Amino acid sequence: MGLSLATAEQWVERWELQQQRYAVDREERFTVIADVVEHVTAGRAGRPLVVDLGCGPGSLAARLVRRLPDAEIVAVDRDPVLLELGRTHHPDAARYVDAEIGAPGWTGTLGLDRPLDAAVSTTALHYLDRDTLLRTYRQLASLLRPGGVLVNGDHLPQDATGPAGVVAHVGRCRADRQRAFTHEDWGSWWAALADDPELADLLAERRRREEPLDTGRPAELPLSAHLELLRQAGFGTAGPVWQYGDSCVVVAVR
Repeated sequence: MGLSLATAEQWVERWELQQQRYAVDREERFTVIADVVEHVTAGRAGRPLVVDLGCGPGSLAARLVRRLPDAEIVAVDRDPVLLELGRTHHPDAARYVDAEIGAPGWTGTLGLDRPLDAAVSTTALHYLDRDTLLRTYRQLASLLRPGGVLVNGDHLPQDATGPAGVVAHVGRCRADRQRAFTHEDWGSWWAALADDPELADLLAERRRREEPLDTGRPAELPLSAHLELLRQAGFGTAGPVWQYGDSCVVVAVR
């Protein structure tokens, strides 16, 4: 299933472009996440240890390792196509692990030899239902050292107590302006990828894994629900440190 570097570069570059359609101010959000991780690891002895949840083709891991070149990053995802793109295009950014976040025993596959300094994620955790999310938050809290952080950049809408409609509108306006500069979306990226013979085996494995899964998506939880679940999971404090529309970076401190 090995890929050529040229193939991986091509598809990762196209991935980066199409993802700009979905993550408002994506580069700034990555920068904020790196700011937080840099802050909580500053002055500590030893290599920072970070897990990247739902890493895709290594977009966040590659940016983090540029900011923190001594960091050890463990990048986890269940998608064999995206994992192989990351391993090939960003081989030195992380150690890539094939596992499904929230599934039984998934934390054991990470091969951690010490407590985490940080767990980071972008646009991955909002796919989990409430029970799986609470269980995952508890597992991450148990893996983090005291003072370690979970940093989640995701689509987290306001609840009814806030100006949800206005917040969502502001985010949509910004996203519409970004889309003017991108011509490929999620569906067309995957459709084009399917025509690449070098990826045929990986795509077949991806389809095999998807077949037994429930195709229905859980309702996306509002920001307030995430904060409550984080407190229930054992995090001392939690709150947003950056927000544009429904796009947030939430930090929870162990």
